[in-house]
Amino acid sequence: MDKMDEIRNFCSNGSILLTKHAAYRLEERGIKFLNVKSGIMNGELIEDYPTDHPNPSVLILGHTENNIPIHIVVGIGNLDIQIITAYFPSHTKWENDLKNRKEVN
Repeated sequence: MDKMDEIRNFCSNGSILLTKHAAYRLEERGIKFLNVKSGIMNGELIEDYPTDHPNPSVLILGHTENNIPIHIVVGIGNLDIQIITAYFPSHTKWENDLKNRKEVN
């Protein structure tokens, strides 16, 4: 099972936690939890952070139910996943594919 399969399994089983930071950011950005779950289920892993503490994490590019691109940072625990944050990616920071960061000058 690859990492995205593992994350999707946690998500579909309801083993998904929303951190306080993520709850605040979702509300601030007008992102529904349903959009986060949808983004995980249809998304792809674009960055991997295996040394993050306390759990390894990943950045996922997914889409909301209205097909709007969304980035979701997910921590991967032994028993669940934790939503760390989610945001609508900006073309000022990301290439057109929204998978690659623009180089900073």
